[in-house]
Amino acid sequence: MNENTPLKTAVVAIIGRPSAGKSTFLNTACQEPVSIVSPIPQTTRNAIKGIVNTSYGQLIFIDTPGYHDSEKKLNLRLRNVTETQLDDIDCVLYIIDSTREPGEEEVHTAELLKKLQAKTVVAINKTDLPSSKPAPIRTFISEQLPEIPQERIFEMSAEKDTGINEVLKGIYDISPEGEPMYDEELYTDQDLTFRICEIIRGEAINRLEQEIPHAVYVQVADVEHRNEGKKLWIRAFLCVERESQKGIVIGKGAAKIKEIRMAAIRKLSQIYIQKIDLDLQVKVDKNWRQRDVTINRLIPNS
Repeated sequence: MNENTPLKTAVVAIIGRPSAGKSTFLNTACQEPVSIVSPIPQTTRNAIKGIVNTSYGQLIFIDTPGYHDSEKKLNLRLRNVTETQLDDIDCVLYIIDSTREPGEEEVHTAELLKKLQAKTVVAINKTDLPSSKPAPIRTFISEQLPEIPQERIFEMSAEKDTGINEVLKGIYDISPEGEPMYDEELYTDQDLTFRICEIIRGEAINRLEQEIPHAVYVQVADVEHRNEGKKLWIRAFLCVERESQKGIVIGKGAAKIKEIRMAAIRKLSQIYIQKIDLDLQVKVDKNWRQRDVTINRLIPNS
C-alpha cells in the first residue's frame, strides 16, 4: 500500500441469520473476545461494536442479533436492533452459513439489504466444513441481490481465520475516506459493566442446555476497584425466569454455578490486568422475557 493512499474509515453492520458466524468473525477480525460465541442461536442481544485497525484505516463493526422470524416479544426487539443498525452505516457485511440451505428466513434477511447492495460485501462462511456448499449460496445471492458484483462475494472460515483478510480488503475497497473515529489501541467501545455481563452470560450459555440459555440474563450489582486498583471485585447475578431453572443453573452441590464462575474469571483475567474476584449468585426474575421493563433495560430502544 502506498504511504500517500488516504485512510478509510467505515461503520459496518454485520447482518446474518442466527449462528451464521457473525460473532466469530468479529472476534477473529478484532483478535479479541468482543462478542459471545456459542453453538446456541440467538445469543447476541445488543449491537456490539468491534474495531479493526489496519494500514488501510479503521473499520467499526457492529455485530447485530441474528435476524430470524419470530413473534415473541424478546425476538421482536432483537429484530428491531438489527433493522435500526442499517439506518446510518457506511457498509454492510452479509454473512451466510454455507452449510445450510437458504430458506425463507434467508430470503427475509436478504430483503433487508435490497436497497443497500451498493455498500454490501458478502462473506460465505464455514467453507472449511465438509457439509459446506458455497455454489447454491452464490446462486441465491445472484437471484436475491443481483447488484452485488462477484468480486464482493468472498468465501471464508471465521473460525479457522481463513479468507478474513480478503473480506476486510473488500470492505475497505467500498469504504469512504476519513480519519479514524477511535484510538488505534481500542478494539471495542463497550463499557466495563457491559463487558462483564456479556462474558458471564457467554460462559453460562455454553454450559447450560435446552431452553435455559435463552432464559438467562446477567445483572452486575457492584464493581469495585480494590487494593489500590490491583483487584477488580464484582458482584453479579445470573437471572432466570422460573424457580425450577434456578436449581439447574446452581447445579448439584453448586457445581454448575462454580464452573460458570471460574470460567468467567479466566476470561475476564485475559482482558483485564487486575486480579478478578467474582461473587456470582442466581436469582429469579419471573417471566422477564415477556416484561417490557426488563427488556427495555437489557436492550434499550435505539
